[in-house]
Amino acid sequence: MAYTRKNVSRLTRTERRRFVDALLEVKRRGEYDEFVRTHIRYNTADGEHGLRTAHMTPSFLPWHRKLVLELERALRRVDDSVTVPYWDWTRDRTATSLPWTDDLMGGNGRRTDRQVMTGPFAYRAGHWRLNEGVTDRQYLTRDLGRARNPFDLPTARDLESALADPVYDTAPWNSTVTRGFRNKLEGWAPGRGSVSWHNHNRVHRWVGGVMVGGASVNDPVFWLHHSFIDLQWTRWQQRHREHRYLPAEPPGARDSQHGRIVARHERMPPWDVTPDQLEDMSEIYRYE
Repeated sequence: MAYTRKNVSRLTRTERRRFVDALLEVKRRGEYDEFVRTHIRYNTADGEHGLRTAHMTPSFLPWHRKLVLELERALRRVDDSVTVPYWDWTRDRTATSLPWTDDLMGGNGRRTDRQVMTGPFAYRAGHWRLNEGVTDRQYLTRDLGRARNPFDLPTARDLESALADPVYDTAPWNSTVTRGFRNKLEGWAPGRGSVSWHNHNRVHRWVGGVMVGGASVNDPVFWLHHSFIDLQWTRWQQRHREHRYLPAEPPGARDSQHGRIVARHERMPPWDVTPDQLEDMSEIYRYE
């Protein structure tokens, strides 16, 4: 029977506590850091060589769907009542709203070094040391809204601009495409600074700290964010039922993207699963 993923704002106090406790236990067991390592390893940009599966690529959505699902399975091995909630950043838009409470994600980083000092994932609480990352810092950092040069989270209108596009993705299947749901949701765009950050990417930048870069999984809000991104894929599928993941077939040998992206029926590393197999999750979970 399918279980339910809830809006984080609708969790009861008990559900909040059980979700946090399960995260801390997965971290204590050493499993959590493997998710961080996986995301760092597969955070390949389209300017680099080799296969891209996690970002700047059509498989951005199924890859992260699988990653969230694997984390959720780890949590449910600890407590089978737990699911990964989603953070609707089009509604909860301030640094003092959910999920930035002491019983959930904790708050912003302090001004001097952006270290998070409150909540269960603060370094000083003793349960959340960063063991994997691109810097030597062992503590969680955030800069919610970017204090020195503030900008806002994406709006419902920004999200609608992605959801309204009926085509999943288009050639050249990377960060430069201007059509297609995938990149409009992932959020790569021309320009510099905040004008170039849209939807998914803009949220990572808005949270700041470790959420910027390959080690973003070190911030537990990563999962709430990507649960909401996954919900958008579900909504897009429901709205455009005649459209599916693209490309259906791999690019040809003379195509610049040959061997660099995952087609619908190809294996998606690091897992032995295809995007096709991840398009319908209705027998596993649903959204409330």
